[in-house]
Amino acid sequence: MTTATNTPPPGRAARPPARLPGDLQLVLWLGAAPMLLACLLPWVLLRPNRLAQGEYLHLPPALAVLGGLLALATPLAGRFMPAGVPVLAPAALGLGLWWLGDRTAAAMQGQSEIARASASSGVWLWLLGAAVAVYGAGMVAARLGRWARPLPWLWLPVAAALLLSGHFSDWSVTRELSVQQARFGQELGQHVRLVLSGLGLALLIGAPLAVWASGRERVAGAVLGVANAIQTVPSLALLGLLIAPLSALSNAVPGLRELGVSGIGTAPALTALTLYALLPVLRNGVVALRGVSPGVLDAARGMGMSGAQRFWRVQLPLALPVWLSGVRQAAVLLVGVASVAQLIGAGGLGYFIFSGLQSGAGDLILLGAVPAALLAVLLDQGLRALEQVLGNALGRA
Repeated sequence: MTTATNTPPPGRAARPPARLPGDLQLVLWLGAAPMLLACLLPWVLLRPNRLAQGEYLHLPPALAVLGGLLALATPLAGRFMPAGVPVLAPAALGLGLWWLGDRTAAAMQGQSEIARASASSGVWLWLLGAAVAVYGAGMVAARLGRWARPLPWLWLPVAAALLLSGHFSDWSVTRELSVQQARFGQELGQHVRLVLSGLGLALLIGAPLAVWASGRERVAGAVLGVANAIQTVPSLALLGLLIAPLSALSNAVPGLRELGVSGIGTAPALTALTLYALLPVLRNGVVALRGVSPGVLDAARGMGMSGAQRFWRVQLPLALPVWLSGVRQAAVLLVGVASVAQLIGAGGLGYFIFSGLQSGAGDLILLGAVPAALLAVLLDQGLRALEQVLGNALGRA
C-alpha cells in the first residue's frame, strides 16, 4: 500500500493549495480579531504636553470601515484564495504604520510644540493583529512555493520608506527622540556594548567549559547545575548581590578601581550579563557536541585523524548550528537584562525606560522599550539566519 504525498516532481512548481488547513486559518483569524477591535478603539491620545491629561481620537468612520474590511480580507482569502494571504497580511501591517503617522500628524495640526500625539490602544492592537497575520502569511507562503516566500516581507520596505520620509515626525516618540537625540545615540551604543561584551565573555568562559564537560558526565552535571542556579536568581537581585563584593574588591586593589571596577556601573552589569548568558551557551554546547554521531567520529578516527583534528574538522563544525541556537537565546536574553542595568548606573536604553517610569511619561518609556525590542529581534533573526546557513552548508537544514 502506497501513501500519496503532495511533493511535486523535480523541476515542477508546487501547486497552490485550494484551501488551507484549520490551524493556519485559525492563525489568520487570531490576527483579524485584534484588528477588528482596533477599528472601534481610539488611535491617538492628544495631550497639550508630555504629562497632562489628553483627548482620545478615533479613526474617521470611512477609515474604520476600510480597516475592518482589510482585517476580514486576510482570513477570508485563506479560505477561498490562499495566494492572496501573503499580500494582504503585509498590506495590513503597512497600512497600520501609515495610519500611525497620518493620524498623529492630523492630531498635531494647530497644536503647540510641546503638545504630544501618542499612539493609543487601537494602534497597538492593529499592529499586534497584523503581525500575527504576517506570521501566518509566512507559513502560507511556504506552502505556495519559493516565489511567494518574499511576499510576507513586503511591509518592511514600506516601513523603511515611511521612516526615512519623516512620516512619523509628529508621533510623540519621534518628538521625544528629536529632543533626546544626542543622549539616545549614547545610550543605544552603551546598550549594544553591554550586550556584545557580556555575550563575548560568556563565550570565552562557556565554550571551553562546554567542550570539557561534553565528555565528562559529572563535570557536565556540576557546571550546568551552577549555571541553572544563577539563572534562577532575578536580574535585579543579582545586580544588587554583586555591589558589595565588587566594591570590596576595588577597595582592596586600587588598580582595579583605576580600570573602572567598582560596586556600581559597568563592572557589575557585565558580570551579571556574563553569568546570565552562561546557561544557554553551556547547555547547547554540551548537547550539540554530544549529539554528533559516534559513527562519524569513528570514521574520522579510521582516516587517521588525531583527537584534535577530529574535534576541529568534524565534531565542532557539525555541532556549530545547534550551539549557535544557544548563543542566539543568550543574546536575546541579554538585551532585556541590559535594560535593568541602568538601575546600578551602567547606562543603556533602560535610562529612558526608568526615566519615563519615574516621571509618568509613557513616550520616554517607549523611546527605550521599542529600540530594545527591535535590537532583540535583529539579533535573533541575524543569528537564526547564520544557523540556517551553517545548517545548509553542513547538510543539516
